[in-house]
Amino acid sequence: MEKFYLGFDAGTQSVKVTVYNEKMECVASTSAPTTLTYPHPGWVDMDVDEYLALTINGIAECSRQMREKGLDPKQIQSIMGDGIICGIAGVDEEGNAITPYINYLDSRTQEDEVLINSWDLDIWGRETGNPEAKCMFPALFARWLLKNNEAFKARGAKFIHNAPYVLAHLAGLKAKDMFIDWGAMSGWGMGYKVEEKCWSPEQLKILGIEASMMPKIVKPWDIVGHLTEEMAEKTGLAAGTPICGGAGDTMQSMLGSGNMGAGQAVDVAGTCSMFCVSTKGIIPELSKKGAGLIFNSGTLPDTYFYWGYIRTGGLALRWFKDSVCGQEKDGDYFDVLNNAAKDVPAGSDGVLFLPYLTGGTNDVKEATGCFLNMTLDTDQATLWHAVLEAIGYDYMEITDLYRGAGVDMSRITITEGGSRSEIWNQMKSDMLGSEVITLKNAGGAVVTDCIVGAYALGHITDMKAALTESLEIKKLYYTNAENHDFYAKQYALQKKLVKQDMKEAFHTLKALH
Repeated sequence: MEKFYLGFDAGTQSVKVTVYNEKMECVASTSAPTTLTYPHPGWVDMDVDEYLALTINGIAECSRQMREKGLDPKQIQSIMGDGIICGIAGVDEEGNAITPYINYLDSRTQEDEVLINSWDLDIWGRETGNPEAKCMFPALFARWLLKNNEAFKARGAKFIHNAPYVLAHLAGLKAKDMFIDWGAMSGWGMGYKVEEKCWSPEQLKILGIEASMMPKIVKPWDIVGHLTEEMAEKTGLAAGTPICGGAGDTMQSMLGSGNMGAGQAVDVAGTCSMFCVSTKGIIPELSKKGAGLIFNSGTLPDTYFYWGYIRTGGLALRWFKDSVCGQEKDGDYFDVLNNAAKDVPAGSDGVLFLPYLTGGTNDVKEATGCFLNMTLDTDQATLWHAVLEAIGYDYMEITDLYRGAGVDMSRITITEGGSRSEIWNQMKSDMLGSEVITLKNAGGAVVTDCIVGAYALGHITDMKAALTESLEIKKLYYTNAENHDFYAKQYALQKKLVKQDMKEAFHTLKALH
């Protein structure tokens, strides 16, 4: 009988479920949107039980698609999933969520970030590679829940990420058996030893987090349980199907783009646009205070990477399509916008967009989202072009940091949903001065999950070879020298405007909230 493997990606904007065969060819796939709520300015709440429901429904739909093709979903050999690395919820002893799911889009912990950084401790950088606290770190969300969430203060047992929550419930696990893989562990930002792949008792004590509330650390390919009879009935899969430990979405996207060793650059163009470079370990110049970069452990042993981020990168695109253009239900409207923007010149006729829709970062903490420099000639295409360029400007700042540390940026691989925008890919090549490539398998995380699931069962013995076989370049983009020189001048002006001229304005705008 033919073997199949199921993977899911529990992302910010959607849950994708996909089934691949032994040749890593897709045989079934589905996607469903998630819900984000904004209870207070700067707050973003989600629901891990929605992630669970969407995954169950997605698996059931993939089962239906397989049966229509004459394929047996009960021949799915393993279940593997990836999820957001910077986001947690709290669960009770039964393993059920009793808090909202808070992720990297949320800014409620900004005051705590300032407090922790005022302690000026070296242990963070020494043990994690992250010298400073960030309000997006789960470690700070945990501190907030311990102080402010009454349900968790009364009944809280563990903190858990979204993909492990789904995997644990598919396996019927309680809080005492909750887990996290060693890559997603490093998404906590603080509280662990990155090279030893373990929680740090000293850091947790400083943070005021009980070690007993932390999930156990597993390898992504560890079998953590098996599909329950109840879940088998809901999904159409066989009871007892092995369930893997899961992984972080960024880590899987890195692997899926061929980034398996040091010295490679990847733009994970998802909801949170993440610009990553792989290294052999901590680079002091990139882990110094003020650099603004995050350091993480990869899925594979002894793999590490730095990343800079624009928290609302991809979300800004969705916001513009849904809220500004009123095309929430039309996913293809991105193509309409991209086609219209092709005739807009570099620089968007002077229009600037600032993508800080959920608050600022690093040295522009009070920044807010806004369009600047519009005239009566400004149309939808120009605004869209400005939105794309805005994220590119933030990438230019990150690229300067990498190049300053001697990282080779001559070629960048772009993955995830943003890679489908040809105008944006060319724009990034022009802005960053790097050759850009896209892959035929742009959403590398889910197929990578399936490869890991096959590896977990011994059906694949060489994971790197299997990952390499799934790679095929879709298109190359070369830098337009004239545009690159133009963007260098524009970037200097944009940087001065945002970081100097607008500081007082941002402070005033914040007061208006």
